[in-house]
Amino acid sequence: MPSAVDKRPERILLSRTDSIGDVMLTLPLAGLLKQRFPGVRIAFLGRNYTAPVLHCCRHIDEVITLDDLNNVDPKGSIQVLASSKADAVVHVFPEPDVARWCKAAGIPQRIGTSHRWWHWTTCTDRVSFSRRTSDLHEAQLNVKLLAPLGIMETPSLNELAALSGFHPSNADEGVRALLIPGKRNVIMHPLSKGSAVEWGLDHFTALIRALDPERYHVIVTGTAAEAERYRQELPLRERHVTDAGGRLSLDRLIALIGASDAMVAASTGPLHIAAACGKRAIGLFATKRPIHPGRWAPIGTDAHALTAESMEKVTDPVKQIRAIAPERVLSLLEALR
Repeated sequence: MPSAVDKRPERILLSRTDSIGDVMLTLPLAGLLKQRFPGVRIAFLGRNYTAPVLHCCRHIDEVITLDDLNNVDPKGSIQVLASSKADAVVHVFPEPDVARWCKAAGIPQRIGTSHRWWHWTTCTDRVSFSRRTSDLHEAQLNVKLLAPLGIMETPSLNELAALSGFHPSNADEGVRALLIPGKRNVIMHPLSKGSAVEWGLDHFTALIRALDPERYHVIVTGTAAEAERYRQELPLRERHVTDAGGRLSLDRLIALIGASDAMVAASTGPLHIAAACGKRAIGLFATKRPIHPGRWAPIGTDAHALTAESMEKVTDPVKQIRAIAPERVLSLLEALR
């Protein structure tokens, strides 16, 4: 595949402007690029709400947000991107305006997928692959876009997990007050704002009640809107449960995850944060493509993706995930050291 730039890149812009989980699975690209091109500077174009994640990655040297670019006229956006002095931009998440701005900014090498029509007019390199039909994990699929930079191999998930460069921010006094020393602090994030198939509040209720209050402390997290929903069903008055719903900004949630022992959630951003922090990240998944764990499992040294057993003939993803018994999650929590 011909490259528009023959010299070794000194500055690379990664563009992924979608959700927290997607951004978390893109961070290993920055680590891989730093490994391949020592001294390279990495800028990341994300969103305001994912910026706290990016600030926790030691491989990211500069954060640019689409929100800021959208708050100025196109000439201003182009100027900001030009000032990054990037030798190459990798459009991990296709965004037509960003692609046009990067071309107008004069970034020499512009890499995107071949199946977005606007990349044919804005990109110098177009990589052909299908995320939907591939058997590769999302983090591995991201690496495919580095082929024009000479990175042709597909690292293992363990290798990519080691390249995330993610370190949680320190917990402030308010976050530390949510933890109970001497107990296993387990975060349960029961809802997903509709981004994933959910296990069910009844299953989370069963799990909470199965945990020994003398050994475990459960912290329930979610947005204010999610908390309004789960407060109607979860046993939040149990003495080993703390309701933190709607009380934490993303940076403080990251700090809480980093200070806790485990996380239980469906395929959500916080689950991927926990995995990157090296915590016991227990993910609950349906097996239906393209939302199956082969594509979206958390990656980390203590990450687990649970699916229901003997559900090959069941096609409904809700039935698939609800068939995961709470006892299986409990056994993973009981095995915590």
